[in-house]
Amino acid sequence: MKKILFVSSEVHPLIKTGGLADVAGSLPLSLAELGQDIRIFMPNYGAIKYTQDVHKKCTLQIDNRTVHILETRLPDSEVLVWLLDYPGFFGDKGNPYTDEYGHPWINSAERFTLFSRIAVEIAQNRTELDWQADIVHCNDWQSGLVPALLSIEPTRPATLFTIHNMAYQGIFSQETFQQLNLPGELWNHHALEFYGSMSFIKGGIACADHITTVSPTYALEIQTPEYGYGLDGLLFHRHNELNGIINGIDLEQWNPEKDPRIPQTYSAGRLGKKSVNKAALQQHFSLPEDADIPVIGLISRLVDQKGINLVIECLESLVDYPMQFVLLGSGNKELEHSLTNLSYLHPEQISIKIGYDEDLAHLIESGSDLFLMPSLFEPCGLNQLYSQRYGTLPIVRNTGGLADSVVDTIAETVADKTATGFVFQEATAGALLETVKRALLVYDNSKMWRQLQKNAMKKDFSWQKSAKEYIELYNTL
Repeated sequence: MKKILFVSSEVHPLIKTGGLADVAGSLPLSLAELGQDIRIFMPNYGAIKYTQDVHKKCTLQIDNRTVHILETRLPDSEVLVWLLDYPGFFGDKGNPYTDEYGHPWINSAERFTLFSRIAVEIAQNRTELDWQADIVHCNDWQSGLVPALLSIEPTRPATLFTIHNMAYQGIFSQETFQQLNLPGELWNHHALEFYGSMSFIKGGIACADHITTVSPTYALEIQTPEYGYGLDGLLFHRHNELNGIINGIDLEQWNPEKDPRIPQTYSAGRLGKKSVNKAALQQHFSLPEDADIPVIGLISRLVDQKGINLVIECLESLVDYPMQFVLLGSGNKELEHSLTNLSYLHPEQISIKIGYDEDLAHLIESGSDLFLMPSLFEPCGLNQLYSQRYGTLPIVRNTGGLADSVVDTIAETVADKTATGFVFQEATAGALLETVKRALLVYDNSKMWRQLQKNAMKKDFSWQKSAKEYIELYNTL
């Protein structure tokens, strides 16, 4: 058994902006079930939704600030969550990274420096918590200072740094570094200095004992200039201490056999019942109810990374084919406008919902025949995993976690019953269109389609599998 301090800036269901929160809310549960002694550490934001009792554990004086550590638990579990309580930094409304109007916090560097300093105090057992970590598992740039600060301690726990998305790096000026009163020995190109600026994520990459990403393919991709954001050289230098472990999913929350959010539950042995959800989906989006027309779903942030421009270009040709397209998402206003325009021009085939709705997300996953994820890059991705569990075949680009979790439908994979979706290579509308057309042809072969659905629904995307890989890694550290 290892004592693991799991450091994350967001944890589902307490607060969530993206996939990091899903990981931080699920992986520790699985690690605990496998016998590990794990504590989660995160800031006590004003917007946190508590479901369990919260009480004060101790008070610390650090950086001329009085901070408190509170304790609660993850819902329906015994996993302890320690919260950094400092209302001056974290008490306002908004999410971990932006205020309630969507503007980035102007004191992000100060906020996450304090967060990292307190994580170090906990890790070194210099608090009244009386708990000594064996491993400190940090996640993304917000906790990148933790391995850096621990690296200059005479004795310390082992450190692991997980990269969920290299596009977000926590870069600030040298002046900010000086104002933060950080140890001067960390200002060098082996630690925090990055082309004359300070990089939080570089602190994690350069100073952690080991680095992971959220899929094996993404671990290779970030060692190239295209995906490395200036840190590809350092990542390649550390390739012996770098590997990818694909994320799992919550098999209770995403389970077609007992999902309370969908009209009709079903299983791989009762796939005919899936059509009830398809009819409900078509009805919800005001599309003609037709069991024979394939429905293509998409749930996404509407940003360039997700390949939404490819989708818009592709849809202009796809309307010539028998298909329907539904989308749930929000983001870039120009992309929202273009998609909404297409739905006005083709109301019988295209329907768009701007925003996010958890119930509707489950209906799209259960009611669609195909699910689109044409991302330009995708560290892991979760919707392609949900889709396969629901017998909704994903169409994905060959990148990151999409490449690692979807098996393309070709003669060999159909024959050995491993095919679970459709994969394309180039990030072009033409490549996407050809792959959608290929999927529509396969859809017409109902026997083959049913087999592909069964292949997809049998795959193991549980957190238990990923958690065991993490435990093996902890043991080597």
